[in-house]
Amino acid sequence: MAETRAIPLERVKQLRDMTGAGMMDCRTALEDAEGDLDRAVQLLRERGVARAAKRAGRETGNGVVEAYLHRTSEDYPPQVGALVELNCESDFVAKGEDFRRLAHDLALHIAAASPRWVSAEDVPPEVLEQERELYRRQAEQEGRPPAVIDRIVENKVARFYEEHCLLEQPFVRDPAVRVKELIAQTAAKVQEHIAVRRFSRFSIREA
Repeated sequence: MAETRAIPLERVKQLRDMTGAGMMDCRTALEDAEGDLDRAVQLLRERGVARAAKRAGRETGNGVVEAYLHRTSEDYPPQVGALVELNCESDFVAKGEDFRRLAHDLALHIAAASPRWVSAEDVPPEVLEQERELYRRQAEQEGRPPAVIDRIVENKVARFYEEHCLLEQPFVRDPAVRVKELIAQTAAKVQEHIAVRRFSRFSIREA
């Protein structure tokens, strides 16, 4: 059996600084990735999502309402703002730095990315049906073969979710990470289920 290569402590700390995961999780991910930092980051994301999914049924009776106001300069009043309600299981986590940072990041993201719904499940059926019909007509007008039109439509629906649903959007500060993965990483760190209940976005330039 091949001997497992020792992972330097500095590399474990580097991964921890990048992801916020625990030291043991970081060491295990690096060992499984054979020292490849990028692969270890991906493993932590996948494991964080898996752990969060296992907690998804647990009740979230605590949390925070976080606000973000965007200023273009210090001497000009905010033009865009967002409110988000982020829930967790305990007041201990709700008061914690990791949870509060996540809430702030989500409010900032909402202000910047303008999502319309929290998740794909929240998209009204009539809106989804209109989008599917539009994509189908476009594919037919482009002369696409009937056998591939359904796949084309579903691919465009997935992109629609990514553009308009908060959890599916790439995080504005790190587009390689989706918002649901960002939430899962914090959930794995604090060992609680975390859920976005609702949000609102305001802009004086939009109706």
